[in-house]
Amino acid sequence: MFFPIRDVNPTRSFPFVSYLLLIANVVVFIWVALTAAHHADPVRAAEMLTRQYGLVPSRVSHHLSVAWPTIFTSMFMHGGIAHIVSNMVFLHVFSDNVEDALGHVRFFFFYLLCGVCAAAAQVLVDPSSVIPMVGASGAIAGVVGAYLVLYPRAPIVTFNSVFFLWFVMGMFPVVPAWLIAGEFFLVNLLQGLGSLGIQMQGGVAFFAHLGGFAAGLLLVRVWATTKPQGRRWQGFRQNYPGSAARRDRW
Repeated sequence: MFFPIRDVNPTRSFPFVSYLLLIANVVVFIWVALTAAHHADPVRAAEMLTRQYGLVPSRVSHHLSVAWPTIFTSMFMHGGIAHIVSNMVFLHVFSDNVEDALGHVRFFFFYLLCGVCAAAAQVLVDPSSVIPMVGASGAIAGVVGAYLVLYPRAPIVTFNSVFFLWFVMGMFPVVPAWLIAGEFFLVNLLQGLGSLGIQMQGGVAFFAHLGGFAAGLLLVRVWATTKPQGRRWQGFRQNYPGSAARRDRW
């Protein structure tokens, strides 16, 4: 219902690791597209690259010593424009403040660790699956979980996808971070439980999202180097950037 556009939560340092991760994802996406385009059958070529560099649960569960690199390569591959755009928006919105709290080097390894936990969750749920899993969603879910712990009441500017609520909250309401994180968790939990026992031909790796999210929730306090401070949510229609409203810090 609420798609995050940006947060109103300044940082003390430049989030260069977050930007490098974003650039790396975009570069890999372009590389895959250009590589596939040079083949006679671009669709088949893209599928071959996905199977080569994506995480295949059955391959990891039976041949981990050979397949372990795909745990990391899969984090930088995406299945289409909508997939990478939505992931990069979430990364851009939530990662800078988490990087600020953890420090640059710690954040980089924290991000990768959340991605590993996400992959492990998906493999444990369906170890015999031959469907490749790609995308930064699991690692980014960990960043969202970490943001929830560190900045639960930070203001997030969102797009309200429910038309009749525009008259109540507006088209771009500002909501607290816990609402976005809670919606993310609940949607993935319900859809993940609903997918159990169904022979999937492809789709969203819900349990990877849940695994990454849980990792971010549980690990961020151990990894954080500073006490987080940020702005508090003041209401749906607050104009935070130029508002004279009180800007409390915690």
